[in-house]
Amino acid sequence: MNTLLSIGHGYSAQALSRRLIPQGWRVIGTTRTAEKAARLAAMGVEPLIWPGDIAQAVEEATHVLTSVAPDAGGDPVVRALGPALVAAGPKWVGYLSTTAVYGHHNGDWVDEGTALTPTTARGAARVRAEREWAALGLPLHIFRLAGIYGPGRGPFEKVRDGTARRIFKPGQVFSRIHVEDIAAVLEASLARPNPGAVYNVCDDDPASPEDVLSLAAQLLGLPEPPMVDYEDAEMTPMARSFYAENKRVRNDRIKVDLGVRLQFPTYREGLAGLLAAGG
Repeated sequence: MNTLLSIGHGYSAQALSRRLIPQGWRVIGTTRTAEKAARLAAMGVEPLIWPGDIAQAVEEATHVLTSVAPDAGGDPVVRALGPALVAAGPKWVGYLSTTAVYGHHNGDWVDEGTALTPTTARGAARVRAEREWAALGLPLHIFRLAGIYGPGRGPFEKVRDGTARRIFKPGQVFSRIHVEDIAAVLEASLARPNPGAVYNVCDDDPASPEDVLSLAAQLLGLPEPPMVDYEDAEMTPMARSFYAENKRVRNDRIKVDLGVRLQFPTYREGLAGLLAAGG
């Protein structure tokens, strides 16, 4: 039996498990609370509380996926489980990283061969974590995710309740990816292992955030949210850090190497799909 140990079994990993479990996979997912563990169990996932003793799960896993973000000391999974994972020898290891590792490129295109020049602390931490994972010598696959959206993570609620704001910064674009397309990429990689591979996981159309909100309002039949200049916008430090970088991310490798055909190739199909599904 194929057994996936999913460390930090969150939004993207849950989408993957919904595909794997019906195929006969055993999925073990770590989480931090008993409440979340109960929810995972209801999905058919074997939950484990972590940090904690997961040595047996490490030994039994044929495949390992980690979604855990780095902390000030580096990657906490490498720190806690690195030697055990090396000893166990899984057939496939996946690390969910971020396109923030590329830094700021004035709206130009980047691909997996672009130098890693992060301009934020978040991006720099991910570069260090990628290198820590690579140093273990495991059959590692790195997935650099763009901005994630999907059921429960879309713009419609804020547009409906009137709290959405279209923040305007000239020339600013973001790459995005629907969670179901993330799951499709991971599933394809599991079927076609290529240790050492790095994949950008994003859709075909980097777009401005104000265009996305405008379409969301149009689909709902509501007025467009008000436009606010970036310099005047009230934003959290995390949100403002996203606007510090401007780039367009290429996704050719997931199509050519993995044969993935995106279900939601742009935010237009993605938002329409969310609304049709009740989102």
